[in-house]
Amino acid sequence: MRNKLIASMAILLASSTAALADASDGKVKIGILNDQSGVYADFGGKFSYEAAKMAVEDYGGKVLGVPVEVITADHQNKADIASNIARQWYDTEQVDTIMELTTSSVGLAVQALSNEKKKITINTGAASTDLTGKQCTPYGFHWAYDTHALAVGTGGAIVDQGGDSWFFLTADYAFGYSLEENTGDVVKAKGGKVLGAVRHPLATTDYSSFLLQAQSSGAKVVGLANAGMDTQNAIKQAAEFGIVAGGQRLAALLFTLAEVHGLGLEAAQGLTLTEAFYWNRDDESRAFGKRFFERTGAMPNMVHAGTYSAVTSYLKAVEAAGTDETEAVAAKLHELPVNDLFAKGGKVAANGRMIHDVYLMEVKKPGESDIPWDYYNVLATIPGDQAFMDPAKSGCPLVK
Repeated sequence: MRNKLIASMAILLASSTAALADASDGKVKIGILNDQSGVYADFGGKFSYEAAKMAVEDYGGKVLGVPVEVITADHQNKADIASNIARQWYDTEQVDTIMELTTSSVGLAVQALSNEKKKITINTGAASTDLTGKQCTPYGFHWAYDTHALAVGTGGAIVDQGGDSWFFLTADYAFGYSLEENTGDVVKAKGGKVLGAVRHPLATTDYSSFLLQAQSSGAKVVGLANAGMDTQNAIKQAAEFGIVAGGQRLAALLFTLAEVHGLGLEAAQGLTLTEAFYWNRDDESRAFGKRFFERTGAMPNMVHAGTYSAVTSYLKAVEAAGTDETEAVAAKLHELPVNDLFAKGGKVAANGRMIHDVYLMEVKKPGESDIPWDYYNVLATIPGDQAFMDPAKSGCPLVK
């Protein structure tokens, strides 16, 4: 009897040890790295951290029988700072994956470092198609949106409405270049023309010289290939220069619910934009929006909801793999469908791009919005295979 008891205890101990071994360090640790103090603080920021924590709580707080921890840091929109934080997280803080990564230069830098370290990144805040194009990696995933989807949605719609000549105000880094290039390609493919572009530094406060160049170009459309507070400030100053009053149209190529709220309906009304999520879309999104608002005082945009989805999908992949080992989890992320409050019928392509529907929106007039944060009319649903670049044409060397 005593021998049987000892044997049973040994088996129990061995199985317990094996379970812990499947999750490195007895926990799964997720890092949310983004801008929390600059031009993209509302675009993602601390709200994405809350969305990640919500996903973990909704999953039960554990996976493979071990706790899931979420940590966060502000990369200040600087690739070197972000890389240093990521390296520290991996080397000394046992972080298993890093997500969000607003700012494409940051997203690309951390994805490259993570490839060296054999760690998974899921970009939900960065936009450049290079993440799943020529700089793709086996462990890099791109979740919420990208510049190709924005170009097809907003750019394509405006050309179809007669806006066939464009001049770009472009943020002077990887994201801006990608958005300008993708939108310019859509404009030209539809028979339009790009008359020129001017690039401005991130976090510009004075757009006067850039707007004067756009005004003098004679283009029907001034394409704002920027985001966050940069776009808000450009729109405000464009009004002062009489850009729209003079007959030109503004195209906010990356504009989300957070920026509409910051600008206000009076100034934002009539803008056409593309988002992959709207809190007032259906009962499930409204329930999520209500819970999110109770925690943050704001309604979620596509970056926040996309971060929730990315964390949930990562935990599902860990559970399906039976381990948090990178190769196994990456394989499951590619394999498992995405069906959650963010995306229905989503699928991950060989280059790491999560393919899902996006939505063409128009900002309501003040009199059309009868409840707080109800800012959009949904004009069209753009199927994922139209919104996102064909993986075979992405330039990713992983796709043969």
